[in-house]
Amino acid sequence: MSKKKQRVRYHLDPKDIKDLSFEEIKTILRGADELIATGGRSLLAKILKGSKDKKLLEYGLDQSPVYGFYKELKIEYITARIDWLIKRGYLKIEYNGRLPVIVYTGMGWEIERDTYSDELLEKLRSLIPGGDYSFVNELKDRNRGMILLLLDKIKKSGEKEFIPLLEAWREIDYRKVREEIAKVINHLEKGGDLPDKMIDLRAFRQRRQNKD
Repeated sequence: MSKKKQRVRYHLDPKDIKDLSFEEIKTILRGADELIATGGRSLLAKILKGSKDKKLLEYGLDQSPVYGFYKELKIEYITARIDWLIKRGYLKIEYNGRLPVIVYTGMGWEIERDTYSDELLEKLRSLIPGGDYSFVNELKDRNRGMILLLLDKIKKSGEKEFIPLLEAWREIDYRKVREEIAKVINHLEKGGDLPDKMIDLRAFRQRRQNKD
């Protein structure tokens, strides 16, 4: 009978870090996105360091938008910042077999979802002039909550230029997402929400007409 393999133990050490800026918190959470439930603290620290580690390069983790953010820091101090996020409840550790891996908490995912949806919004906006919308195929199996947030941001932008891209996206996605895309298209076609001053002016004119 084979022995059960023991889990790899870990120790969190945020050192003397008392606080981190929101920019740093967002950056570390963004770096973790590539590793959720598959990688641990040491690999995340290497991404943030900008390491040339063979495994990191093999998995394309050097393509992370935050690769090398902490290039001036030693790995131990980068790891301390990751541990600070874990201690503060932005990330947590779970086991994948015998290995400890990073996952988001609800609080951490809320921040990352907003950060990543902003990133995708700018990506989609950059596609509009060229008319090549094939990137939308990569959105099909993304987290549903993040996709809905992205669509809400497109809706709030009021930019009708998004409509052809949204129509291409609607052709390939699942039914519930298609329904939300249709709502955004309809909203943009109608000109979006009127500014508050225009709403006030319209109400004033309506009152005048009623008096007449």
